[in-house]
Amino acid sequence: MATRWLTFDCFGTLVDWRHGIGTTGELLFPGRGAELLGAYIEIEAEVENEKPFRRYRVVLAETLRRAAARLKLDLKHDDATALTSTIPHWPVFPDVGPALRTLHAEGWKLALLTNCDRDLIALTERRLPEPFDAVITAEDVSAYKPDLAHFQRFESVFGGPADAWIHVAQSYYHDIRPAAKLGIRRIWVNRQGERDDPALADAVLPGLAELPAAVTGLAVTPR
Repeated sequence: MATRWLTFDCFGTLVDWRHGIGTTGELLFPGRGAELLGAYIEIEAEVENEKPFRRYRVVLAETLRRAAARLKLDLKHDDATALTSTIPHWPVFPDVGPALRTLHAEGWKLALLTNCDRDLIALTERRLPEPFDAVITAEDVSAYKPDLAHFQRFESVFGGPADAWIHVAQSYYHDIRPAAKLGIRRIWVNRQGERDDPALADAVLPGLAELPAAVTGLAVTPR
């Protein structure tokens, strides 16, 4: 029997990065945390797409600088690394532990495909309630999703039948679209109630509480 893999995006799917960035922004600029988060979200993909490739800690700092500048906030030089400092402490969603423990117990292997650095994701992994069997970072492939490199590296190292691999993610842009392009089964964890076309996903969930049931349903459904 082929090894069955569930790959996950980390930030947004397992870890509440909106809370993490918003709270850090509030510490830097009291009363402006929500605005800073909004600006950050609009700018980050632009920074990730710039060449040459830069590690995620650089992306975090540069995006924070540009977001603060857009809002005409005075970001001190030493504060540009604030997100790198706080990222290991960003909260894990409460539905993560029960879902991952159930799936591991049912024989699924778990992997992270993350737009992050190796050292930063290692710190985050310490706070995840279930261990992961494999991790592929942006630093490993010198690219950021929605580039296909994470998925292609995973397939080259762990690949098996397409029916034995399901990708689970919150970001429609970073994860669901590229997974669909490659024909990987995909579950969209739409935590924010976004209005993108749900037909692009094989299943859509509001969180991870129903993930084990959704995975079972996809695993037994012929392609």
